[in-house]
Amino acid sequence: MHMKFSEDAENSYFFSQPHQPFFVLAFINAVVIMFIFLLAYNGKINLAIPPSDFHAYGLAYLMFTPAFFAFLFTTFPRFSSTPVIEKKSYMRIFSFYYIGSVLFILGSIVSPILSVSGMLILLAGHLLGILILKNRYMLSPMEDKHDIFWILLAMVFGLVAHFLFIIGELFVESFIGFSMEVSVYLYLFLLAFSVAQRMVPFFSHCMVERNDTLLRNVFLLLGLHILLEGIVTNSSFIVDLILAYIIAKELFRWQLPFPNPNPMLWILHLALYWIPVAFLFGAMSNFITLINGTDFLFLDIHILMLGFVFTILIGFGTRVTIGHSGNMMQAGLWEKILFNWTQVVVIIRLFTSMMAALGYNFLVLFDISVTVWLLMFILWAIRFFKLLIFGKKLGE
Repeated sequence: MHMKFSEDAENSYFFSQPHQPFFVLAFINAVVIMFIFLLAYNGKINLAIPPSDFHAYGLAYLMFTPAFFAFLFTTFPRFSSTPVIEKKSYMRIFSFYYIGSVLFILGSIVSPILSVSGMLILLAGHLLGILILKNRYMLSPMEDKHDIFWILLAMVFGLVAHFLFIIGELFVESFIGFSMEVSVYLYLFLLAFSVAQRMVPFFSHCMVERNDTLLRNVFLLLGLHILLEGIVTNSSFIVDLILAYIIAKELFRWQLPFPNPNPMLWILHLALYWIPVAFLFGAMSNFITLINGTDFLFLDIHILMLGFVFTILIGFGTRVTIGHSGNMMQAGLWEKILFNWTQVVVIIRLFTSMMAALGYNFLVLFDISVTVWLLMFILWAIRFFKLLIFGKKLGE
């Protein structure tokens, strides 16, 4: 069976570029994980692990991580001026992610033993993928490795968080919360921001001089945020305010041409503008929770993850998919609908948290928020899977 898979991979268009299988797997996982989470949250099915753990782990390591590898295996060689990543190398990583995803999802329903087996396979794939990127970093002839250093460092923090999550699931439950703090801030956010601060000004033709202290300062503040949260939950609101200020100031310095008539650009700009908004919401919600215990349903994390990371993932993912399939780099009606729909996902999730904080029954809004998420990924798949799997042109 493995030989047959290898032969199919060798001859298939689907596996001809690294972003294709990884994006397809990430988007399928996004739909499956959220659908199962919706059923579990509403008590329709029982999971072998807590639904909140399933949700957090599934999105971080079965959806976002394969999507990041899809992008980085395509672009990191260019960033580092090194040769492209060989098919046998990225296919080995894809095999780990494919098998690990299946075992984790099935195990979460059937048996925690299967689930943990899947997590260990995914961790191995995560490690091997980072080693490929590290190899490109070490081989790079470039003197200026500033951006690729921060990208690689964020990936390493993702691996650390991944390992801590598994330890928490198996032995020390308190590790899970710390793991997710590291994953959200020093992995998912820092990685997406490290790429965005390099690529978005370039795409937007903003010839602004790079701020060499930005990523270092953001990194230190994110680390302080995690430290404070570890000491006293919800005590990081001052750090969040500082992050909102310095990132807003940096975005203002870039002078991005927004609103932009090109949807391929304004979706990226909009994602960046969500960052200071998310940290402001985080500061507000953490301060109020610290004072009177109001539950905002993880508003700070969801606005940052949906407003910025998810939105820019759709923007970059769409751009890479169109650009590497021989299509014109332009957005038609489908793309405009998808880009606008990302903001529907963010706003409804925001309202869900606010309704919960005000004491209203938020379950209907919660179901709606998951439904619009599922619709987002299903519509994206309908539009782009034919490009990724078969190499068809848009409109065929």
